[in-house]
Amino acid sequence: MIRPTVAAFALSAGALSAQQTAESVLRVRVTSESAPVASAIVRTGSTAQITDASGTATLRVAPGAIVLTISRLGFRPDTARFVLSPGADTTVVIQLVAAVFRAEAVVVGATRAERRVEDTPIRVEIVDEDEILEKGAMTPGDITMLLNETPGLRVQTTSPSLGGAGVRIQGLRGRYTLLLADGLPLYGGQSGGLGLLQIPPVDLARAEIIKGTASALYGPSALGGVINLISRRPGDGPETELLLNQTSRSGTDAILFAARPFTREGWGGTLLASAHRQDRTDIDRDGWADMPKYERIVLRPRLFFDDRVGRSLFATAGLTVEDRSGGTMPASLAPDGSPFAEGLGTVRLDAGASARRVSARGDMLALRASVSDQRHRHRIGTVLERDEHRTAFGELSATLPRGATTWVLGTSFELNDYTNRAAPGFGYTHSAPSVFAQADHDVSRWLILSANARVDSHNEYGTTFSPRLSVLLRAPDGRFADWNARVSAGGGTFAPNPLTEDTEVTGLTPLRPLDSLSPERAFGTSVDISGLISLGDDARIDLNFSAFASEVTDAVEAVDDVGTTAAGARFMRLLNAPFASRTAGGEVLARLVVGDARITASYGYTDATEWDAESASSVGRVDSPVIPRHTAGLVATMEREDEGRAGLELYYVGRQQLDDDPYRTESRAHFVIGLLVEKVMGRARVFLNAENLLDERQTRYDPLVLPTRGSGGRWTTDVWSLLEGRTVNGGVRLSF
Repeated sequence: MIRPTVAAFALSAGALSAQQTAESVLRVRVTSESAPVASAIVRTGSTAQITDASGTATLRVAPGAIVLTISRLGFRPDTARFVLSPGADTTVVIQLVAAVFRAEAVVVGATRAERRVEDTPIRVEIVDEDEILEKGAMTPGDITMLLNETPGLRVQTTSPSLGGAGVRIQGLRGRYTLLLADGLPLYGGQSGGLGLLQIPPVDLARAEIIKGTASALYGPSALGGVINLISRRPGDGPETELLLNQTSRSGTDAILFAARPFTREGWGGTLLASAHRQDRTDIDRDGWADMPKYERIVLRPRLFFDDRVGRSLFATAGLTVEDRSGGTMPASLAPDGSPFAEGLGTVRLDAGASARRVSARGDMLALRASVSDQRHRHRIGTVLERDEHRTAFGELSATLPRGATTWVLGTSFELNDYTNRAAPGFGYTHSAPSVFAQADHDVSRWLILSANARVDSHNEYGTTFSPRLSVLLRAPDGRFADWNARVSAGGGTFAPNPLTEDTEVTGLTPLRPLDSLSPERAFGTSVDISGLISLGDDARIDLNFSAFASEVTDAVEAVDDVGTTAAGARFMRLLNAPFASRTAGGEVLARLVVGDARITASYGYTDATEWDAESASSVGRVDSPVIPRHTAGLVATMEREDEGRAGLELYYVGRQQLDDDPYRTESRAHFVIGLLVEKVMGRARVFLNAENLLDERQTRYDPLVLPTRGSGGRWTTDVWSLLEGRTVNGGVRLSF
């Protein structure tokens, strides 16, 4: 009885020894600029180790092909592939490149764990610097074209007389979109109003976009999605750019951007200073301005520090002063026989800072804070409204990498205070402290999970919970190794206030006192499949397929009420819709890159319905207005860095349902064609851009002005096409 037992034990021990011998030992030394990098996370599959003080991590792995990922806060992540023989003892050296400090790393949920975009379960779309440079030559004074020509985004004009606009993400209203600058809400809590029209793109490095409900990541203001604008950082040497631009519609832009490294210890700074003007223009000669007059100055210095070993700082301050005027032209009258002038003066001051520190074991402590004060002087006919909107924000978070899981724990506080002298009953002070948590877990190379949860305690609307779950699935190695799929689902809430797309046009004077409003709630899901098809050494096709769906309950809508104001404006009332707003659709994006040429084709489908108080339907549901069901684009560009670029754009906008438009119930489908040519001449880049070559214009088919005053006293219809017609601009971008 003893011998079999001993034999069995010996056999088992031999098998175990053979198995251990078959394992491969992989020693990974991580360095940066010849110095060891401690506390870097080295992963392969579900196995992970942290490098020691000498920058070394030792892993025992099964032989064969492995994929190694190395990451550490403050450095760009890297990926390497190896084939290990059984029993091999292998040492490899990985050199990490120190990352220039990115303030958005503590804001964008996909980068809080310092992952590459390709490794994030939450889909983050990037508008890169090349595209920003191209759009900057088309509209140097604002970012509307940059966003409007991004699939899934649509810049909707909300105030035709003054040019106000909001950006819709996947059909959701613009007030649900959160606009950030370097991760900070410097433009207030929402993207509506004139914020998009007051941001020159010259000093931007890229834009990061998360589509769909993102309240679990960023709080209630991100019910529809997030747009994070990332500024350019100082390079190794001084850099100065001067851009001068003139349009055929009497618009002028002068923009100065300067970047300087201050010391070798990691300090540097940038400065943006710009001046913009536009004449009031009545293109269809009906006595009403189709393009408002404006004069604007923008000043924004930024300070950067990064010691490249874990400590960094970013600080900024901004000043925007603008005066706009629209409405009836001089010596012209509205249909009621009276002049109707509109004007908006803006003064906005803001300041913000981000700081972080990385410990020896790789833990990161991050702090963000910002304040902004925006004052308006809004004239609507004979009514003058003066308001002030103040925002304060602060966040403290800790990022804790632990093996295959990275935890993010934090707390934040946001204060929004609004006063209106002409309508004091609509002032409010909203405060919302919150706590949030995030966990990113690498189950294996082909499966990564991300879970987010946030609890906000609103002083007026109580405590709300916002969850989000995202999954990244990668295809196995082989023919489809560059393909992946992302699935996300999340919910959130939005705290209602009197500042909506409707009251932006009419002001608050014609608004009835607010009833007891409930928070707006949303739940959304999305599926994204993306991949790459290689066509050779210098050619590829990038593909992305997306499907999305969302539902907003208790959406706040504006409806007509009885009576008129002393100025003759019809009263309005805000209330929660009894039926949910629903949006569903999909996007297809294909990009062919061959050498210096790039061709991008896109298609979007959006089916959006919402409650209509005047609908005869038994369920009171109609198609949401001014949302095209079908959109498509085709963009071809050729660029050579030392010579210049040329681009041709063709966009199709399908029919849109219209609301309270006496001229039609459905818009016309239309095409928009643009052409850009840019030539490099030494230190100068000379550009000429022609927009809307077909001269598509809404006022070619219908008047913009209503025959009688509409809801809230407005004199204009909704905008479903372009108002400015064919426009040509040209200028020069000088580098020193």
